[in-house]
Amino acid sequence: MTTMENEILDDRCAWGQKNDLMAKYHDEEWGKPLHDDQKLFEFLIMEGMQAGLSWQTILNKREEFRKAYDGFDVCKVARYDQRKIDELMSNPGIIRNRLKIEASISNAKHFLEIAAEFGSFDEYIWAFVNGQPIVNNRKSNSEIPASTKLSDQISSDLKKRGFKFVGSTIIYSHMQATGMVNDHLIHCFCHPASLPK
Repeated sequence: MTTMENEILDDRCAWGQKNDLMAKYHDEEWGKPLHDDQKLFEFLIMEGMQAGLSWQTILNKREEFRKAYDGFDVCKVARYDQRKIDELMSNPGIIRNRLKIEASISNAKHFLEIAAEFGSFDEYIWAFVNGQPIVNNRKSNSEIPASTKLSDQISSDLKKRGFKFVGSTIIYSHMQATGMVNDHLIHCFCHPASLPK
């Protein structure tokens, strides 16, 4: 390992140092503003699938999820029928939880309703932060909350619209993953304060 690589590793959030998969996710996706509806849908489903599990488990199954869920094409997922549910339930490569699978299909339909109402899901969800990421300056993981008043608000609104598996903790994770919130620790090279001006 070069000195530069070692410096980067030392300056990465600790959870992103666990293995190559987590490092890649930490470096390339987590906390980076995302404005693509298909990707936003993917993260919403993946976060819901994570409930009660580790994010590592979800990342390990991510490619299988993409294959099983038609690349997270929300229009296709919204049309899944009982036959497709049975197919997903028999797929050992994904999380085989009937409630979560049924919720993902129902959520796809509500996702499309929001996109129709607001022009895109991106327009809807990012309006909660006025289109700008919330950048926190946390020094340790213990300072990062599981949820916030804002994630409570978003969760409540999504539930009113019929979504399931969108509790406040899941929504805060979604906000972190899609860059609505930047919770990289202040010493991390992915924190805005560390980026070249």
